[in-house]
Amino acid sequence: MQAGVKKPKVKLTGTDGNVFALAGLVNRALRKAGQEDKAKEFSSKLFKCGSYGEALNLMSEYVEVS
Repeated sequence: MQAGVKKPKVKLTGTDGNVFALAGLVNRALRKAGQEDKAKEFSSKLFKCGSYGEALNLMSEYVEVS
């Protein structure tokens, strides 16, 4: 993330643990926060992740997870 850009908050606990469902929450939060470029960047990087854990770590780079 760029310095000074606030990460949107996303509640991932207690939700569907499917990686695609979680990614959708992150993507929507970024778009809602006006960070369309970050949403596209996130989606591109997500499909290169080799594991569920790697995908979760990526999500926490883009949003504040609660």
